Amino acid sequence: MSENRIKIKGAHQLELVGTHDENFKIIEAAFDVQLILRGDEVQIKGDDDSVGKAGKVLTELRFLLERNRSLGKRDVETVVDLINLNGSDVPSKSITREKQDILLYGKKQLIRPKTEGQKRYIQSVLDQDIVFCIGPAGTGKTYLAVAIALALLKEKKVTKIVLTRPAIEAGESLGYLPGDLMEKVDPYLRPLTDALFDMLPSDQLQKYVDHKVIEIVPLGYMRGRTMNNAFVILDEAQNATPMQMKMFLTRLGVSSKAVATGDITQTDLPETTQSGLMQIQEVLKGIDGIGFVYMDKTDVVRHRLVKEIIAAYETFHQNGSKKGN
Repeated sequence: MSENRIKIKGAHQLELVGTHDENFKIIEAAFDVQLILRGDEVQIKGDDDSVGKAGKVLTELRFLLERNRSLGKRDVETVVDLINLNGSDVPSKSITREKQDILLYGKKQLIRPKTEGQKRYIQSVLDQDIVFCIGPAGTGKTYLAVAIALALLKEKKVTKIVLTRPAIEAGESLGYLPGDLMEKVDPYLRPLTDALFDMLPSDQLQKYVDHKVIEIVPLGYMRGRTMNNAFVILDEAQNATPMQMKMFLTRLGVSSKAVATGDITQTDLPETTQSGLMQIQEVLKGIDGIGFVYMDKTDVVRHRLVKEIIAAYETFHQNGSKKGN
């Protein structure tokens, strides 16, 4: 059994402890320690490692209080999660800086940018009304867009999320697939639902879907609609035709954001059909409020071999083009 004491200012005692000791209970449950407030200090009891982590949490929370003059349950959970992920050796006050990168609390982990490219992407989405993110598989283009959308929904900056994809892949057509409409489109929209399931409890996701707060629809069914106060995501945008891309972008209503993600090296459109994502780079170039973010193999966050596979294909195509010349 180990013990440590953390000094706190009297004016911050109630905020630090929380209503009905809520903040202390979160810390105690996370690290299996006992917190006792005595005068102007908190006594921490538990094993050595747990006492160290709990002490680090209290130190960071005290700093937050001094800077922000308030402390919420989410702040406490954020700091606790960061200490759990990084250990008690996190540099003092670095948590507050790192906290600014957090997008969302997923079911299993904190969701935050992991590369410089991802940071640029997130900042562009927050700053611009329309963002096109172009890059290879595994760079988190769609996953981060969904996380940003959910974060803005929770902050009530948007009231609706719409996720869409062109219903074309590997030469298949919806008409040739068995089942009703939803059974036909499910394989195409599954990557979007997978991201949502990773970030939301299933009951909450079902509630959002039932109340049309979150909609997942094929791109063709967006025609004729106007999206107000919405966050609209077009995934696999390289498979949208120029007309579909124009249709998608003109759905945007008041107080809405749109993100289109895609990999221009993996289009499934017929050779005679131009990709709307390729064309749009020239059409909308230089327009204020529209951003283009480009990812590359350095932003891949999947298995290490994915990065090497992408590099190998790049080398192969470069060598092939040289031979052709």
